[in-house]
Order: sequence, then structure tokens, then C-alpha cells
Amino acid sequence: MRTVVQRVTTGSVFIDDREISRIGLGLLILLGIRKDDQEEDVRYLADKVVNLRVFEDNNGKMNLSVKDIGGELLVVSQFTLYGDTRQGRRPGFSEAASGQEAEPIYQLFVNKLRQYGIEVKTGVFQEHMLVKLDNNGPVTLLLDSRKIF
Repeated sequence: MRTVVQRVTTGSVFIDDREISRIGLGLLILLGIRKDDQEEDVRYLADKVVNLRVFEDNNGKMNLSVKDIGGELLVVSQFTLYGDTRQGRRPGFSEAASGQEAEPIYQLFVNKLRQYGIEVKTGVFQEHMLVKLDNNGPVTLLLDSRKIF
């Protein structure tokens, strides 16, 4: 599993000009699922995301997690995080899970995040979405359950 985590003041998802999800202060999570991801990948990344200390404390240091500040999470599926562009000009997606394989893992990830008592909103799996955000900082981090970055 792979994520792009962005610290936001607001984030929202639109489908056909209709807003379907919105969060305030928190994290926007773009989630890519690899074809052989398992529950241990979900557990690792969910724990990492909710405990990332990327919000500033009273001294201006990134020392607080989304949990600590009572923030929200917005999770958007994004298979293109497994796009391979090392050869040619068109990305290859051979490492990405198919929609049928990925959706249960995506739902498991969302449910695991909710178990931490955090408000979690989502996009719509396999839909064309417009994602809007106000990246705060900007702070953007890449996480991978295989710890390759």
C-alpha cells in the first residue's frame, strides 16, 4: 500500500459538480493499493497515518498527530500511485490491484482508521472525482507499507 498524505485546512471531493465529502483541519490521504496487499499493510499504514506528528504544538514544532488535534481524515482511492513511468511515456499499472481486489482493502483501511475514533470521510471508489484541498504548510508525505520510501 502506498499513500500520499497531505496536511490540509480543508479538503473536499466532488463528482459531477456535486460535493460528496468535505473535511476541515486534518489529513487528505490518497491511497494506492498493490495487487498483493494484505491486512498487515492496512494495519501498518492506518497506524502510521493517525500517529504522524505533522501538526504544530504551542512551540511551533510538528509534534502533534491528527488524533491529538481532533482533526479529520479524507481518504481517496488512487490506483495511479502504482503507475510505473520508468519506461516509455505511458504509465504501466501492472503492480496496482484491480478494482475488484482493491475495494475490500480500501474499505478495510477506512474502517481501521475509524477504529481510532477519528472522523473519516471518503471519495467514491472507482469514480472520476475532483479533489480540492488547501495544503497547509505545505506538508506532503509519502508512505509505503513496504517501507521503500
